[in-house]
Amino acid sequence: MNSRFYAYLSRMKLIRRWSLMRNVQPENIQEHSHQVAVLAHALCEIDNVYFGGNCDTGRAVLLALYHDVGEVIVGDLPTPVKYFNPEIKCAYGGIEDVAREKLLSLLPAELKTRYRPLFFADEQSREARLVKAADKLAAYIKCMEEISAGNQEFSQAERSIRQELDRFSDLPAVGWFMEHCLSSFAMTLDELG
Repeated sequence: MNSRFYAYLSRMKLIRRWSLMRNVQPENIQEHSHQVAVLAHALCEIDNVYFGGNCDTGRAVLLALYHDVGEVIVGDLPTPVKYFNPEIKCAYGGIEDVAREKLLSLLPAELKTRYRPLFFADEQSREARLVKAADKLAAYIKCMEEISAGNQEFSQAERSIRQELDRFSDLPAVGWFMEHCLSSFAMTLDELG
């Protein structure tokens, strides 16, 4: 069997994010997924070390790497469209499920069982919730970086995403990261040094 699964995944670098907005620095879903994985790892470690959590950090990183995998088939639908109303949000979720199933169908049967839990995770698990928070943090950081580069087009998105991040108050690792790490993303290289 010649599996096309991994070739499909390599095309994640071709799917642009933030397509309706002017970007100083373009971003694709492969870059985004890597950043979400790094942030999810950080949130899990923060949760485990500072808040007595018991997160499976490795699982969270894997969930983050694959959290947008369906977009390699359906593309990245802009947020204003995706969340325009509950019917569109639900329909798009169904389309993403079909895309993930399509990707799974490209794997040998023995590997499908290994990838399915990563493509269809229990959204209520602590790891999945931390990945969701990491996804929002990545979007917020993107807004911060664009605004720091003088692109005010991301101002409204920054405010909106900040409100969404505030909804993760039950995950203290998110607040800890925002308090102790977030401001450094607006620094220049010289300031970081």
